Amino acid sequence: MTKKSLINTLPAPAWPDHIPIDAQWLSGEGAGSWFSIEKHADNYMITRYSPEGKIECKGIFQQERNSKFMLGHKYEFSYISHCSMVTIYQFGIYHKFNLKEK
Repeated sequence: MTKKSLINTLPAPAWPDHIPIDAQWLSGEGAGSWFSIEKHADNYMITRYSPEGKIECKGIFQQERNSKFMLGHKYEFSYISHCSMVTIYQFGIYHKFNLKEK
């Protein structure tokens, strides 16, 4: 499922100036969140922010399989993404990340 396939998605709100510059808006029908990701040892620190920039959840996420997600290259947060699992689309592959620790 891509953002374009949802009918009534919310547009990105004004950028909260206190969230990371690389955060991405993932819109949904009736809701949406900002997401950011950074490398953390062998895993990733992923933070989800409200439309206003308040941290909704944050944790260490482990990639589900050994696909080649490359943080330094273009990627897009995708569906399904929430506080326990995050999906990122890159190079034609959906990479799944599962919460390891809060």
